[in-house]
Amino acid sequence: MFGISFSELLLVGLVALLVLGPERLPGAARTAGLWIGRLKRSFNAIKMEVEREIGADDIRRQLHNEHILQMEQEAKRILNPLTPPAPPPAVAVPEQPAATLTPAPVAPTTAPEQPDQPQPPRAP
Repeated sequence: MFGISFSELLLVGLVALLVLGPERLPGAARTAGLWIGRLKRSFNAIKMEVEREIGADDIRRQLHNEHILQMEQEAKRILNPLTPPAPPPAVAVPEQPAATLTPAPVAPTTAPEQPDQPQPPRAP
């Protein structure tokens, strides 16, 4: 991460051993490890918070832009009432098979009765 090689780490460890001594070096290493862990966790928490805020800002900006577009469309519609509203989207209607047409039965036509002809007698 920082470009520290093994030889540089060995040199730092040797200086720490000489300065602190063999009795206090393990405690100092443990304390340094704890502080490094805390720093990493706090940096990660800050990073997550910044990313969350950036994401929230993007969402707010997008909602604001959509609201402005809706207001513009409404203003255009109010100011220009001669323009018909946009038609609703077409809905596809499934085609139904054509019904076969069968001719209706035709009742036999009777000739109009002639008053000249005598009518047959009716049965009682």
